[in-house]
Amino acid sequence: MDSVLRAENISKSFGPIEVLNGISLDLEPGEIHAVIGENGAGKSTLMRILSGHLTPTKGKLHFAGQPIQFASPVEAEGHGIVLVHQEILLAEDLTVAQNIFLGREITHAGFVDDKAMRRQARTVLDRLGTNIDTDARVRQLSIAERQLVQIARALLVPNRVVVFDEPTAVLTPIEAESLFAIIQSLKAQGVAVLYISHRLGEVKAIADRVTVLRDGRLITTRDVEGLEPLEMARLMVGRDMSKLYPAKSAVALGDDILRVDNMIVPGFVEQASFALKRGEILGFGGLIGAGRTELFEGLVGLRPSQGRATLNGHAVRFHDAREAMASGIVYLSEDRKGKGLLLRQNLRVNLTLAALEKFTTGSLIDVKAEDEALDTAIRDFDIRTRRRDLLAGQLSGGNQQKLLLAKMMLADPRIVIIDEPTRGVDIGTKEQIYRFIATLAAQGRAVVVISSEMQELIGLCHRVLVMRNGRIVGEVAGDDLSEDAIVFLATGVHEERAARIAAGQA
Repeated sequence: MDSVLRAENISKSFGPIEVLNGISLDLEPGEIHAVIGENGAGKSTLMRILSGHLTPTKGKLHFAGQPIQFASPVEAEGHGIVLVHQEILLAEDLTVAQNIFLGREITHAGFVDDKAMRRQARTVLDRLGTNIDTDARVRQLSIAERQLVQIARALLVPNRVVVFDEPTAVLTPIEAESLFAIIQSLKAQGVAVLYISHRLGEVKAIADRVTVLRDGRLITTRDVEGLEPLEMARLMVGRDMSKLYPAKSAVALGDDILRVDNMIVPGFVEQASFALKRGEILGFGGLIGAGRTELFEGLVGLRPSQGRATLNGHAVRFHDAREAMASGIVYLSEDRKGKGLLLRQNLRVNLTLAALEKFTTGSLIDVKAEDEALDTAIRDFDIRTRRRDLLAGQLSGGNQQKLLLAKMMLADPRIVIIDEPTRGVDIGTKEQIYRFIATLAAQGRAVVVISSEMQELIGLCHRVLVMRNGRIVGEVAGDDLSEDAIVFLATGVHEERAARIAAGQA
């Protein structure tokens, strides 16, 4: 079968730094072709070249058998090639419908036809299995909802090639299943789908072929049949990944370091109570929108909240995150780009900002001490950067997460709350982050892990509390800690079945 899009010996350099070297890739109509690799392997750069966002330094592109060079993403879209970005690229003050049609508005008699745009936007959002209000402003939406809007925008017009860059990183399992059904539909229509994901189980489930990149070079392209996720991981990182999760240490018995009683975050959380022990890794599971993030934003003063919290037996109430940090509690946001890091500032500024008092004398900042702290962070957290003067936004996602971890650890916290610790992070970096979390617990610190990845919660945590509709609905631990147990609590399956039995329906 002839390729619809083919890359031939593509290389790309930014100044003296080469990020792609001699990559060849072909996409066939009606194929789902996955591209995997660690952060910094060159996946996103390759996708941006294929979709007209970047031009290659060397090599050629062929479209429908003819050489081509796209001058812009608009030109690539004109040929039916569209990229669904990993980053959210929406206009926050416009409505959902306006964003979906931005730049291709429907008009009638010379005026924008808002009613027609809302109607068509509703149709494509329904295909994705979401009830997002088409009149809602994007700034009112969660990260997951924004990603769904971005996907809807890409699916609005007929395409020959659709490139998905980490599309499920912020989606619930149910939302992801709806997306997979649409991808299969695109395949059946003869559309070529290029799919980037760190979730290797997803790749195994939906891809026909897999291309592996490592350090900007092509390692292999293979049929997915007979290629298991563990082997994919080994090809990505060049080493055995069979022991992804560190062994769980025994939880130190004794007094709770933190107790939360009847916490209310208006509109999000109702009557949440839990305890956290020293040396414990406590997981919080549940579907996106269950209230996990909002509970801890309320605890550390990022949202209005009511209820009682005690730290080492003393009642505490924080008005902002700085007060919480001063008491020994740090919170790492799930939105590292929007709330965790200053993407247009350098690594040194980002690292020391939250603990700047440690690097000041009077009104002067000790830049030398900051540089020394950055050297230590780069070494201890394995932050991989080609230059120390890079902006935080120029780091890969995994290295941004490591920088955020290093930043928060400068406060020497007793409690570390990490929201979605490995979202958009490759498997090699995941392993590093998991071992770092285990080390925190072994040091006697307490760790809360909020995660939508059930295997992550099972592999890391001593206990998992599950939230649904703003409430903590159960706890699983020990031999009971399983995907089924978490899913049943998160979705209320058991309660629904019990209600049907009581009604004589099952």
